[in-house]
Amino acid sequence: MSVLPTVEKETGAHPAWSIIWLHGLGADGNDFAPIVPELASPPWPAVRFVFPHAPVQPVTINGGMAMRAWYDIYGFDLMAQQDEAGIRASIKHLDALIAREHERGIPSERILLAGFSQGGAIALAGGLRYPEKLAGIIALSTYLPLAPLLAAERSAANADIPIFWGHGTVDPVVILQRGTDSRAALEALGYHVAWHTYLMPHAVCPQEIADLRQWIGERLR
Repeated sequence: MSVLPTVEKETGAHPAWSIIWLHGLGADGNDFAPIVPELASPPWPAVRFVFPHAPVQPVTINGGMAMRAWYDIYGFDLMAQQDEAGIRASIKHLDALIAREHERGIPSERILLAGFSQGGAIALAGGLRYPEKLAGIIALSTYLPLAPLLAAERSAANADIPIFWGHGTVDPVVILQRGTDSRAALEALGYHVAWHTYLMPHAVCPQEIADLRQWIGERLR
């Protein structure tokens, strides 16, 4: 599989770590690139941030309009009917991005996966199934897709992967209950989720960035 086009930001020469960050529905890799100067901390080792562009495809909930999307969404109830084929295709795209970081000298245990909304769903689905140990997963304003299949498909290498989850208490897109249900499903399988809620809609906020900076810093050791 060819590697998706990306926007990349490096915090220093010869990065020793990589963070692959997946955008939400209808956005692109530029969406979160501006967060790097605010998020990165000077004591960190050099990090390569990789912001891929999702493929362009029709999205049913938006009247079939073509836009960048990691998978199709059929209706507002995200759990009622899921685009399993599309989700699995995007997991393969994520695997290819991880493989390219390997080729550039970054081992799996120094790669974090991050994503917002749809991108967070793929970071979770792909990271928990990835066969080699990863450094962590950052799930922002999202949910766990294909949850009933995870127990049979999850990777033993990432059974204890650290997970940061941030969610808005007034999110009208991925409602808070969707997030708490996903957290419960993960915890039932033994995963540890660092759970954070913020008084915000479907967005990110300064306190979330501050909490995430601290959490990432604890991983980069």
